[in-house]
Amino acid sequence: MKFARPYQLILFVFALLALVQCAKRGTPEGGPKDLLPPRMVEAQPDTFSTQFTAKKIRIYFDEFVRLKDVQKQLIISPPMKYFPEVRPQGLPTKFIDILIRDTLLENTTYTMNFGQSVEDNNEANPFSFFKYVFSTGKYIDSLTLSGTIKDALLKVPDNFVSVMLYEVNEKFNDSIIYKLPPTYITSTLDSAVVYNFENMKPGTYFLAALKDKNNNYLYNQKTDKIGFKKEYITLPTDSVYALTLFKEVNTFKALKPTQASANRLIFGYEGSPEKMKIDILSPMLKDFDYRVTADKTKDTLYYWFKDVEADTLRLKVSNEKKIDTFAIPFKKMKKDSLLLRPVYTGTLPLNKSYYLESEIPLERFDKEKIFVFSNDSVPISFEAKLDSIQLFSIAFAKEESQRYNIKLLPGALTDFYEHSNDTLNIKIATKNDRDYGRLNMDLKNIQQFPIIVQLLNNAGLVLAEQLVTQNKVAEFLFLDPMKYTVRIIYDSNGNGKWDTGDYFSKRQPERIEYFPAELDIRANWDVFETFISN
Repeated sequence: MKFARPYQLILFVFALLALVQCAKRGTPEGGPKDLLPPRMVEAQPDTFSTQFTAKKIRIYFDEFVRLKDVQKQLIISPPMKYFPEVRPQGLPTKFIDILIRDTLLENTTYTMNFGQSVEDNNEANPFSFFKYVFSTGKYIDSLTLSGTIKDALLKVPDNFVSVMLYEVNEKFNDSIIYKLPPTYITSTLDSAVVYNFENMKPGTYFLAALKDKNNNYLYNQKTDKIGFKKEYITLPTDSVYALTLFKEVNTFKALKPTQASANRLIFGYEGSPEKMKIDILSPMLKDFDYRVTADKTKDTLYYWFKDVEADTLRLKVSNEKKIDTFAIPFKKMKKDSLLLRPVYTGTLPLNKSYYLESEIPLERFDKEKIFVFSNDSVPISFEAKLDSIQLFSIAFAKEESQRYNIKLLPGALTDFYEHSNDTLNIKIATKNDRDYGRLNMDLKNIQQFPIIVQLLNNAGLVLAEQLVTQNKVAEFLFLDPMKYTVRIIYDSNGNGKWDTGDYFSKRQPERIEYFPAELDIRANWDVFETFISN
């Protein structure tokens, strides 16, 4: 028997490895990258089939594909009660199966839009908006509708917004969006702003859009944004329809109050508290005195009351026609103490007053116990006032690059419970005028007044605003150097704030327009821009 020599074995192994490497699929290093998406080569039943009765659809592609986020990307119109099973997921194959688990409607054209969910296995090139269409009737419906989405409040709208058409027939009413899925549905997917309907039948429809948090094609006022077209749409049409998404104010609901301290209750609520009233029902309480304040960040009211001789407090909460009654048994708890917080620390803007905030409502102040001094201890005249029951202001003339001392003696401020402050010594300074920037915004083509001009930071926080009642240049001084976003609000009802829309009254939100570019305001710069309203 003959044996291979060692060097022959080594050569054989290297040759075998080379063959294995050559057999591997993929682009050689340095070669052209595959940029082509997959293509459908066959479907069973075929796409655009009529008289469709199948429960399983198999679609073949010209290369190995994977499914990505198919539960989110796949949009089926009309919606199916039971979402079909799409497989395989996670494994590369040259086909996908769709298992229909619902009873299909008669004489109806269905579209399955896969969005960006079908990708090739090697380079993840998506088969963008791949669509499978079939009809349970004798023909395929062919009408189309398109439009755009924007957000009422935000510069950039949400993506994956569901856009829906409801056939206006004997079953249609305004409540249908809460109860039944639409006749047709599409999605902006991750395009964020554009929607398209295809393969629809002639008819009259109600058009609406939802940022559907629950992914159930039903409107939930608490969680969803909504947009709608007040007038019905008749197909066929060549019109393009723009929809504005907004978050409604929730229907009012008073939540059960809780005791937060010896003399304070917390009232949670849903909706708007503007018409909310809290009345005492306990008949034995004479000379009952209270104050109500609102939390700045939460849907909460604070109910402050003076000492009472009772173990339970009975209250009525009303908001126009809705009334709730509550009985709150008292617990032994600590009393709140007066705590004053400065709005500005370290540096005071040249155009601002000095403010102190208090959680407990303030009742009065004694100007004789308040002093303002310059850096060289020279007294400065000032004006003081309670801007609200929780905000106290001291206004005085300020100079650039100066230091000031504000002193409050005991008893300068007194709260609702007759608590007074201890001695406060506050040191504050101003910057040089050159440390700030200035913006002059020329407002053009304003269609109605008043408007509100706002400057926002990158987080969307409003840093400055002006109410404008006539054509003018809006001038913003003493701006901290940073990048700003500018927007205008058409204040239709003149209440000095933005108001959202209301679905049942078919009221659209107040219009907001954004200046197209972000503005870079730098120290000692004067920026001049023109805002042309559309």
